[in-house]
Amino acid sequence: MPLSMARAGEASIIKKIGGKEETRRFLENLGFVTGGLVTVVSEIGGNMIVNVKESRIAIDKTMANKIMI
Repeated sequence: MPLSMARAGEASIIKKIGGKEETRRFLENLGFVTGGLVTVVSEIGGNMIVNVKESRIAIDKTMANKIMI
């Protein structure tokens, strides 16, 4: 399921990152890597705040839809 469907406080393992090569590289540079742990902190409007590799990152739902957990 896409990360955008995860609930706040839910920790998940990243299974796959979709999208164009440029998008995948961008997400990998932020810390979203296959096998990595991601935790949803909150969801505000069309954005999600997540913890990845000891960092808090805000991404929009279209980006979150490309991250499969």
